[in-house]
Amino acid sequence: MIAASGIELRAGSRLLLDHATFRIAAGDRVGLVGRNGAGKTTLTKVLAGQGQPAAGSVTTSGQVGYLPQDPRTGDLHVLARDRVLSARGLDRIITDMRAAEKAMADADDETREKAMRRYSRLEGEFTTLGGYAAESEAASIASALGLDERVLGQPLSTLSGGQRRRVELSRILFSGAETLLLDEPTNHLDADSIAWLRDYLKGYKGGLVVISHDVELLEAVVNRVFHLDANRGELDQYNVGWKAYLLQRETDERRRKRELANAQKKAAALMEQAEKMRAKATKAVAAQNMMRRAERMLAGVEGERVQDKVAKLRFPEPAPCGKTPLRASGLSRSYGSQEVFTDVDLAIDRGSRVVVLGLNGAGKTTLLRMLAGVDEPDTGQVEPGHGLRLGYYAQEHENLDVSRSVLENMKSAAPDSFGETEVRKVLGSFLFSGDDVEKSAGVLSGGEKTRLSLAMLVVSSANVLLLDEPTNNLDPASRAEILGALRTYKGAVVLVTHDEGAVDALEPERILLLPDGVEDLWGQDYRDLIALA
Repeated sequence: MIAASGIELRAGSRLLLDHATFRIAAGDRVGLVGRNGAGKTTLTKVLAGQGQPAAGSVTTSGQVGYLPQDPRTGDLHVLARDRVLSARGLDRIITDMRAAEKAMADADDETREKAMRRYSRLEGEFTTLGGYAAESEAASIASALGLDERVLGQPLSTLSGGQRRRVELSRILFSGAETLLLDEPTNHLDADSIAWLRDYLKGYKGGLVVISHDVELLEAVVNRVFHLDANRGELDQYNVGWKAYLLQRETDERRRKRELANAQKKAAALMEQAEKMRAKATKAVAAQNMMRRAERMLAGVEGERVQDKVAKLRFPEPAPCGKTPLRASGLSRSYGSQEVFTDVDLAIDRGSRVVVLGLNGAGKTTLLRMLAGVDEPDTGQVEPGHGLRLGYYAQEHENLDVSRSVLENMKSAAPDSFGETEVRKVLGSFLFSGDDVEKSAGVLSGGEKTRLSLAMLVVSSANVLLLDEPTNNLDPASRAEILGALRTYKGAVVLVTHDEGAVDALEPERILLLPDGVEDLWGQDYRDLIALA
């Protein structure tokens, strides 16, 4: 259970949430919604104990499992399987049992007997924590999330960002925590894994808070909705499911509008009458009282909600370039003996539009990092053409320097012709204004990092955009802005996405299938692969 009392959240001097009080008990499956930057991620961090509110308190009972939007693991040399098992401490016990097994084969009698006693004690502890049944349970959860035995046997350092995130989600679901806090859990999942997760969470008996822009997930899972209204700094609580919440919000808006119109009509009549009476000295006091009554009448009405602001996005006018601004030949990548892809060729002509498809772990993100010059290929080379200006949107926001401010990151992306005034103007259109531009990029929420990364593309004058899951973490209105920008951009695009709408907006000419490196003309037959890939 989680109990929050009088919670106040701030982003710098900006108030996000004022004096919110609520409880999340077993069986509560809460959908936490609100526009990007409203404070959803900040609130979940506070509930998870990884952040402090400006005021108020949070108390928890039982274990809390928290999946941040941008999970980071400590030791990347750990095997994926051991990382999942660590949720119940089984990884340590299994490692110690293996060491004891080796010692039991020692020629020295004393060493062998000591190892046997140690193994017996460890086996008892292992059995108490669920033993081999727990191992099987962990493997089943991981498999449902697209992690097979081969992947589980690899070190985290060899996995893609999407695979590592699925390892973290598997770990949290396996933990047996009484309360789950999940920030965009469907990011990087294929269609089958999303369907499995939807059913799993629907039957979850503990408390749950989920941040998601996946409407089907919200419809299937949540039985309460918390709407974080950044304009008013309030948390509106609805003890109903998703569809009933939408209906209630719509009904509330109509009621507010009707009540406001009635109050304005009555107040206007009172004010008009008061104006007529003010001219007569004997009725001046009555007129004044009538005006106060009209003011109180308007003050007592809730008024229409202010519409959430949305970042206005148009990708840059591409800088002039040659016929083929980017070319790659013979690219390959392996991790140890594990081959990811090999002998990939790709030519990006001026204005061309390419979608990269492949199952999770096929190397899509790795390929984009090579094209961007972030990673070196094992073999092959990337050749920049005449006039190339690259714009790279990284799935995990690695393109941001988290030690620098929002404004400093923007300046680093803009050409010399952009002055600070112009840079600040673009930031304002992406909802970064005032003190927000001085915030460290490291404290931004996932949605804010997405907006900053996109703003950096806008000032880049890029003629080739490398976009890795650009619609992740975005609310529907912000997603619509990106899709509109894709439709109108005149430069070349290489896109990695699970979002069918993004592919429709791009209208690609070609696809590249990984790990085989097969290139083909785009056709609607490939559309079914997008959500699966």
